[in-house]
Amino acid sequence: MQAPQSTVDPSEIAKFEAMAAEWWDPNGKFKPLHMLNPCRLDYITQQIAGEFGRDLTQPEPFKGLRLLDIGCGGGLLSEPMARLGAEVVGADAAAGNLPVARIHAEQSGLTIDYRHTTAEALAEAGEQFDVVLNMEVVEHVADPLSYLTATRELLKPGGLQICSTINRNPKSYVMAIFGAEVVMRWLPRGTHEWNKFITPDELFELLRKAGLEPVDRKGFVFNPVTWGWSISPRDLSVNYVTASTKPAAQQGGG
Repeated sequence: MQAPQSTVDPSEIAKFEAMAAEWWDPNGKFKPLHMLNPCRLDYITQQIAGEFGRDLTQPEPFKGLRLLDIGCGGGLLSEPMARLGAEVVGADAAAGNLPVARIHAEQSGLTIDYRHTTAEALAEAGEQFDVVLNMEVVEHVADPLSYLTATRELLKPGGLQICSTINRNPKSYVMAIFGAEVVMRWLPRGTHEWNKFITPDELFELLRKAGLEPVDRKGFVFNPVTWGWSISPRDLSVNYVTASTKPAAQQGGG
């Protein structure tokens, strides 16, 4: 059997492996993600609860759901999902991230299945999930359509994918690259490449071509006055997030 072709970009993986030990430092190189995380979690939990009819006021509302956090890094999303009761697999192509994630989960008393693998390899192995979290990964892969096709294959029929990325326009260059990497020095220079950013319309088209049905998109907006993030139904100019589902009766398998 032919091995699955990977969309992993080795140069992108090297960037994140170099920063692995800092994942859980709220003032380190992943400070932007720590700041954004409450906003991301709010969107993710609301979408999962709405799609699967779960009550977020109950203990472990996601119990019985199998969830994949692709590009899990140090586990900033995997851990909250496990606390909410989901069976979590955290996957990352950067091997250096996983010891950090495993140690932190153990210290937190959480059981999370962290794996050094790719979306394509998981799909080839026939893994299936109710939910795939695909956060800030698609702008780092070599072939976004092939990658999203693999993440669609990982969903059970009727499953939900949450995918976030960065828009491509002059504002996103100023905010996400010049602002975050040069001015604020939140991220090492070269973390992002502007030409790999994807507009919301482009991402919706890629999701459709991959066999998913986009159902929602929102912006994550940073307010420099309050120094915080919020969800916007209108402003998708820089960071944004989408929700899409795998049709319950998928044609042609997968």
